[in-house]
Amino acid sequence: MSIVTRFAPSPTGPLHLGHAYSAILAHDMAREAQGTFLLRIEDIDQSRSRPEWEAQIEDDLTWLGLDWPRPVLRQSDRMGAYTEALEALWARGLLYPCTCTRRDIAAAASAPQEGAPLLGPDGIVYPGTCCAAPRSGPIPETALRLDMRAAEAALGAPPVFTETGTGPEGETGRIETDWRHVGERVGDIVVARPAMGTSYHLSVVLDDAAQGITHVTRGADLFEATAIHVILQRLLGLPTPVYHHHRLIRDEAGKRLAKRDDARAISKFRAEGASPADIGRMLHLG
Repeated sequence: MSIVTRFAPSPTGPLHLGHAYSAILAHDMAREAQGTFLLRIEDIDQSRSRPEWEAQIEDDLTWLGLDWPRPVLRQSDRMGAYTEALEALWARGLLYPCTCTRRDIAAAASAPQEGAPLLGPDGIVYPGTCCAAPRSGPIPETALRLDMRAAEAALGAPPVFTETGTGPEGETGRIETDWRHVGERVGDIVVARPAMGTSYHLSVVLDDAAQGITHVTRGADLFEATAIHVILQRLLGLPTPVYHHHRLIRDEAGKRLAKRDDARAISKFRAEGASPADIGRMLHLG
């Protein structure tokens, strides 16, 4: 089997050291196996995505010595595929509409009988407020959540995947997540938002399958989200890639780098005269 990896940034800010590390790992994994490295632009958030950021990302990756087939896949061109998948899940009664605001969720999750709210891959674990909402007729124009209890009934076996890197607590090898953990620590995640027509979780699963991705390389902060993706893959009849979660690049204070960390932007290092080899040394590569 030929290895296919990908790097899938959102064009909402500059490429920083953390992005570069993930991209280089994915690129080198494919190159060493004589496989294929792909670039995908995750631009479903059209309110924040900018063409100039996309151009800068591609320019920085090329400067770092990475190459990939053109043209690249853009999520904004795949809305039809996302809608089709949502309709299939809706028809099976696996989704329900949710009208809760972030404030509603925080208030419900922190109610006295619930205790302190639990944090999952999407923030506060949803307390199930709208779970009894009607699930028939046309898909409503609200947020749509995946009913994990219905998913468990449909699938039976818990989500399982192969990890070749390490999770936050050193998890590696065959990873099996039981349904109780999914219910308590993940909850009924959003698979479509009104302003986007999809969500990160749904789009990334469909795009990985469409591009034939065999190995997903990404930060350990997304380890908990992998169970979500395996569940969606199985519900939609899609293959499950091998996952390789890697260490996070942090600043001097130990804080994970984010898009707003312009001081760690690759373009800034370039402007100051850094070379690709300098970036590699900063990332402790080689």
